[in-house]
Amino acid sequence: MHAHPGHQAALLTLALSFATLPALAADRTAVQCGDTFDAAAGKLIGAHTVVVENGQIRELLKGIQAPEGAELVDLSGHTCSPGWIDMHVHLRGQSNPQSYSEGFRLNPQDFAYRSVGYAEKTLLAGFTTVRDLGGDITLSLRDAINQGLVRGPRIFAAGKSIATTGGHGDPSNGLNTQLAHLVGPPGPTEGVINSPEQARQAVRQRYKDGSDVIKITATGGVLSYAKSADAPQFTLDEVAEVVRTARDYGYKVAAHAHGKEGMKRAILAGVDSIEHGTYMDEEIFKLMKEKGTWYVPTVSAGKFVGRMAAIDGYYPAIVRPKAAAVGAQIADTFAAAHKAGVKIAFGTDAGVSFHGDNAEEFVFMVEGGMSPAEALRTATVHAAELLGESERLGTLEPGKFADIVAVPGNPLTDVSLTRAVSFVMKQGEIHKRP
Repeated sequence: MHAHPGHQAALLTLALSFATLPALAADRTAVQCGDTFDAAAGKLIGAHTVVVENGQIRELLKGIQAPEGAELVDLSGHTCSPGWIDMHVHLRGQSNPQSYSEGFRLNPQDFAYRSVGYAEKTLLAGFTTVRDLGGDITLSLRDAINQGLVRGPRIFAAGKSIATTGGHGDPSNGLNTQLAHLVGPPGPTEGVINSPEQARQAVRQRYKDGSDVIKITATGGVLSYAKSADAPQFTLDEVAEVVRTARDYGYKVAAHAHGKEGMKRAILAGVDSIEHGTYMDEEIFKLMKEKGTWYVPTVSAGKFVGRMAAIDGYYPAIVRPKAAAVGAQIADTFAAAHKAGVKIAFGTDAGVSFHGDNAEEFVFMVEGGMSPAEALRTATVHAAELLGESERLGTLEPGKFADIVAVPGNPLTDVSLTRAVSFVMKQGEIHKRP
């Protein structure tokens, strides 16, 4: 059917009349901050008003101001900071004494529904962006958050981490022989590799799955159902092929690593970050500084597993001694790495510890010798740099995402105030206010 010529003329007149109308004013919010953390400089710069339009910071005005046409948010008794970034979480689950049996009893949908609550807790704790380093649920969770279906932080997701046979991240670890035969040996599609060729295939599969970052398990792990927490589990050429292929797709590579040799191979192969790094030493510090490798400490997870290892029955017998040993070491490693001048980005391994407690890491960092200002920088400018997102995240500047968190008082004199977040805005949307 064709419109009648008279109708066409009327529609054209209507369209032209709309074209001559003034544009509707964009939604504007003015966040009036009693004090403001300049993450680039690492200092407080006094009262400022952050003008937000269309999810971005439009202006940063000195003092408490009331721009015309803006909704005012009075945070005059609070300190504003760029939204915090946790570079190592697992939103799929959370530590509990039944964790090892739940994989056999629960369906993916059960984990998915749980993850929604974990994501919201993380956001309300002030973490507007996270990097999720392993979990089949979080690719879909990321998409649901982006579509506005559920509340949560902006997620950069690894999907399935890449492991070796029997290594940390092999999904068939701990299965009895009948189950193992039924499931079959996992391969690159499932994220388990045993050659450079399979390493290449595994990275390409992550691309096919829609991952944002590549995560490998360069050494044994604490909570995997296997004896060693620190043995190297990739050859140098296998890690090198992961990195080489990842670069083809624009991926950064994060390497879980506790033991020295596995870390050394990962750093030499060119990974972007070492996660945990429990048994680092001066040689590793020097190598990381030479290569520009970042360190994501996850002190929170180390302290948590150390506490839980003391509880009978919380972890399986094969896991308990690993948890006790790593838990006792990781805080000292962080202190030594900071003193050595290694580049540090904030990460908790939340999921191993409890979601929503992410800001405990700030307290542990300060206990390890870092200033409160530098601790906040690890979760803002440094984390944004490691993500490759410095143009959009990490500071309160015009043109960047309007991710703002606020705490009551001065976190540079009392870093524990980071555990009492009073205001959260993510991309212009307020999720929590005093």
